[in-house]
Amino acid sequence: MSSANEFEPVLRAYGGEAGDARVARRRAALIEAALDMLAQDDDGTVTVRGVCARAELTPRYFYESFPGIDDLVAAAYDGVIARITEQALGAFAAGDDSTDKVRGAVDAVVGVIESDRRVGRLLFADTVRSPVVSRKRAESTRLFVALTGDSAVEAVGVAPGPVTTAAAYFQVGGLGRLLAAWTEGEVQVDRTQLVDVCVHLLLGLGSLP
Repeated sequence: MSSANEFEPVLRAYGGEAGDARVARRRAALIEAALDMLAQDDDGTVTVRGVCARAELTPRYFYESFPGIDDLVAAAYDGVIARITEQALGAFAAGDDSTDKVRGAVDAVVGVIESDRRVGRLLFADTVRSPVVSRKRAESTRLFVALTGDSAVEAVGVAPGPVTTAAAYFQVGGLGRLLAAWTEGEVQVDRTQLVDVCVHLLLGLGSLP
């Protein structure tokens, strides 16, 4: 009886680099190229030809990792959200009290956005017309609402439920617009002032009736 892996292609080592490592490297290069294109000061259109040219790869290597361009855009967006979520949750968990937890989480989010202009444009820019990005923004909003609600229960002792969820939607939406305005230079405050404002408003969940 043949094994399940009998007919799978063998990725041979080349130039001292394992086959699966080459695939991962090319995939990462395509994601980086997609982030570059999404962050351009136009509509953020990403095409197979364009992303391959920017990554200096042929279409053959694009289809090695992604069935289509929408899958690449989704992977690029998901990678950004995963990075933000991991750092924010880690900072929240490391905090000593509610204020410290919220401050750490907000500062982590701001740090990711500040360190990479592409992140802010991907998350907030109105000029990005990709339907995939629009769908992913809605998904990430629901994710951050859930995380905000859970964090509020832990940090400030509010009761879970529809009121807390409603407040979390308000806070996530407001925080997103503030970060968008700050990213575009419309809000003239430094990073510390920005974090202070966000922390003050987010801790308001603790005063819900």
